[in-house]
Amino acid sequence: MSVEHLRTLTAREVVAELAGDEGGAWDTGAVRYGLDTFRIVYRTVDPDGRPTRASGLLALPRSDERRLRTVSFTHGTELFKGDVASVSADVWGQAPTLTYASAGFAAVLPDYLGLGLGPGPHPWMDVPSETTAALDMLRASRTAVTARGRELRREVLVTGFSQGASAALGLARSLQEGADGWFRLRAVAPVSGAYAFRDVELPALLAGRTDPKASVIYAALVLVAFNRLHPVYDTPAQVFRAPYDRTIEGLLDGTHTGQEVVAGTPDSLDGLLTRRGREMLAHPTGGLAAALRITDGVCTDWTPKAPVRLYYADGDEQAVNANTARCHAALRAHGVDAPAVGLGTPGYGGSRHLGSQQAGTAAVVRWFGTLG
Repeated sequence: MSVEHLRTLTAREVVAELAGDEGGAWDTGAVRYGLDTFRIVYRTVDPDGRPTRASGLLALPRSDERRLRTVSFTHGTELFKGDVASVSADVWGQAPTLTYASAGFAAVLPDYLGLGLGPGPHPWMDVPSETTAALDMLRASRTAVTARGRELRREVLVTGFSQGASAALGLARSLQEGADGWFRLRAVAPVSGAYAFRDVELPALLAGRTDPKASVIYAALVLVAFNRLHPVYDTPAQVFRAPYDRTIEGLLDGTHTGQEVVAGTPDSLDGLLTRRGREMLAHPTGGLAAALRITDGVCTDWTPKAPVRLYYADGDEQAVNANTARCHAALRAHGVDAPAVGLGTPGYGGSRHLGSQQAGTAAVVRWFGTLG
């Protein structure tokens, strides 16, 4: 629908931006080129298949290569529409774009539905709509690149972080199944995903084995976001304690900043959830169970034919490591060798989970560079 040029950076400027991040310096070893970034607004469909629009970020290297290898990166959870890479200049959101494009790839980053310039609330962890948004962003990017006298190769290298790790696997499955007439899957490298939400992530969250504040926000997201697409609860008061039963749905509509969400939620699950709400998360049934089966199918419902690597940080305080172990085992049961690659104990702003995006980006760009 529209393509807007945002920035031109030299290779030296890319290095300065990555190295100067206040949360912690990003690896700059893969930087070879300057780059241009573009915000794309494109047509896609909502979870019910109705026409809608979404936005995303495209970055192209300032190289002499006309036929570009393509990396699709799907980002982690963002609570505020304005925090995604297509509308924010924050280094955290921009860094994967800068890393992949400066290494010579075309970097394609969908915002998902409801974030960036997309209308309505974001259907968080809804893999089908994440998949269509990511696939249609690839298609829109191909059109934009062709208009500039260059070309995206057919083979797509797929990666993503946290929420985006599941989205990456959803896109990879779709590409392998031939959802697009041009693009094909070359490899997939998800980082720190919650691939087994029902059997691993929710039990860890309820048992206090994840960061307390993150647990509160993720528990709220599970109930609120899934209820928008599936029948989970009739009224917020059934699952949320007062006063949050009156505020939580509005607080998670994408128009409130992360700081506002943190300030507007309690510091413990006991302060957030009713007994029924906790029981729903401990023993999902009905619409919640159906939603989780879809979310948790990213490692169990297909057999990748392209190379797969699963990246994780030791002691991740948000996406507990058993998620990666469960995904690795599920793929191995299908005869797929998907090595689980440890990233050590990276830190970004005091978080190993966030640090894994930083360390994972450096590791993945090196691996993608060897695949030809």
